[in-house]
Amino acid sequence: MEAFRLLIVTGMSGAGKTQVLQALEDMGYLCIDNIPPVLIPKLSEICRQGGERTNRVALVVDIRGGEFFEALSSSLDRLKDMKVDFEIVFMDATDETLIRRYKESRRSHPLAPDGLITTGLKKERQILNSVRHKADFIIDTTNMKTASLKEYLKTRFTQVDEGHGMAITVVSFGFKYGIPLDADMVWDVRFLPNPFYIPEFRHKTGRVKAVNEYIHSFEVTDEFKKRFFDTVDFLVPNYEQEGKSQFIVAVGCTGGMHRSVAMAESLYSHLLEKGYRVSVEHRDMMKNNVEEDFNPHEIKTLGN
Repeated sequence: MEAFRLLIVTGMSGAGKTQVLQALEDMGYLCIDNIPPVLIPKLSEICRQGGERTNRVALVVDIRGGEFFEALSSSLDRLKDMKVDFEIVFMDATDETLIRRYKESRRSHPLAPDGLITTGLKKERQILNSVRHKADFIIDTTNMKTASLKEYLKTRFTQVDEGHGMAITVVSFGFKYGIPLDADMVWDVRFLPNPFYIPEFRHKTGRVKAVNEYIHSFEVTDEFKKRFFDTVDFLVPNYEQEGKSQFIVAVGCTGGMHRSVAMAESLYSHLLEKGYRVSVEHRDMMKNNVEEDFNPHEIKTLGN
């Protein structure tokens, strides 16, 4: 039987908690919205004893609970005392994005029903600050479409069937946008030659053939990849042996458009050839001024 998994979904109003709950429900999770935190320990105990039908649970807890939300911290401590494993998923977005969403939906902020949305957001961030720091996953939906959010959730929270091995995600990112908070391992490739300084490559991603070949034309790239692959090849089976179900490898350069993208794609192909369950994401690539990109995964899909 699959291990019990409990997700506590919280975060900013308007950041996408409803969409997350719908997606998790489609993935087989028992989902409950706006639950008073004080009920979480008892509910988790009941679900743990309920067998396969209730072994994956997602609970949304946010400031709509009013004063009940203040009990969240003590409820999480209670779960730890009960030795219940749980993960906190925090949904976030920029204030500008949240304000736009509120205006589009013509809703008022729950903490400022008769006032400015900005006032409500400020109060909400202050209330949620402590739980945000405890989060296992922080999902920023500022530039994320619903389809991308669903794919992200499938990658992170789909239960791995016994015997199918660990799910590996390779993520490229830009250091100027911050390190992925859910990464198990972070590689810094800012020492590699930077195509940004070649005018003809500046606005092309690391997936474009000419850019990729430029990065791979240097001896230091080949030497790095040998050490990079050897390290990951050593770690993956050992993590699997320890029972780890998901492994996230983050590869970063300055902007997340050239070097990190090329190296993430290389590692993805390497692991795929070895038969691992692996996916690749480029978190920050399209935050840059991209004029040309090439997605080999889309081409393969169209050919099937």
